[in-house]
Amino acid sequence: MKGRIESALFFPFNMRETNIQKIHMMPSYTRWLLVCCCVLFSFHPKAQSDTIPFTLTEANNITIPAVLNAQDTVQLMFHTASSGMTLTTSATSRLTGMTWNGGNTVESWGGENEARFSEGNSLQIGNRILDSLAIWENENSGPGTDGKFGPDYFGPGIIEINFEHSFLVVHDTPPVQMEDYHPVEAQFSDDFIFVEATCFVAGEEIQNSFLLHSGYGGSLLLDDEFAALHLLGTRITITDEQQLSDSYGNVLTVKKGVLEQAVLGGIPLSEVPVGFFDGAIGRQKMSVLGGGLMKEFNWLIDASEGWVLIQRINTASE
Repeated sequence: MKGRIESALFFPFNMRETNIQKIHMMPSYTRWLLVCCCVLFSFHPKAQSDTIPFTLTEANNITIPAVLNAQDTVQLMFHTASSGMTLTTSATSRLTGMTWNGGNTVESWGGENEARFSEGNSLQIGNRILDSLAIWENENSGPGTDGKFGPDYFGPGIIEINFEHSFLVVHDTPPVQMEDYHPVEAQFSDDFIFVEATCFVAGEEIQNSFLLHSGYGGSLLLDDEFAALHLLGTRITITDEQQLSDSYGNVLTVKKGVLEQAVLGGIPLSEVPVGFFDGAIGRQKMSVLGGGLMKEFNWLIDASEGWVLIQRINTASE
């Protein structure tokens, strides 16, 4: 059995590269009309939704309580760049309702690691129960959590992540209150969500794709090619260095700085924190938009229809 394990803090470095086709630029009003048309044609009067409260941790991770196999309560991190479910070794040591079926070699950004897996589990989050669930074991998850799960748990539908009021809603049809939302150019590939943003480096305007990654607590993490090509080590202010660990304890050092400006969904952002691995060419293959920036917005994500909308918190009425 071949498992796919995504990092608790960010994605694997040595995963196969995804061929991401850039979405052609179009005026914002045109993109908004396209999204509205999609919403109108898919609307059904018998809309149903499941509202799930969450806690935003100090590490900018979304944590949600869940019930495993109808007997064990666990705190899970909702990870937008992950699929399936994993539990930490410290969590599995106290669980009573799991049976391990075997192990396999899995990949993370730090290399290959051995991991156990358990099949035939049930998981309840909110009103939804998923049966016949395979669970993998690894060392780490977000601070204070027992493991993580991805958007695929909810199946088809529209995921609303409301950071303003700390709840997640899974809609069968688009919500009505969408007038304050802005469309974001997005691409969906292999269970990953990529959004387009503009970065300003020493006055230079640079377009870039970012993996939407709620498991990464920072704001932006730039890929090695971007950092090297645009000489980030000398063109932005470096404020700190930080060590990051993947799900299996592999450690790498990230440099932290500040972008003078960025634009997401047509919304300008000033003094945006950014991280990158100076000199580690080829390891960090994708740029990441993490929880530190995600929490500045409310999000509507429809993977089936291929669109993302954002609403700026505290500025939506301005």
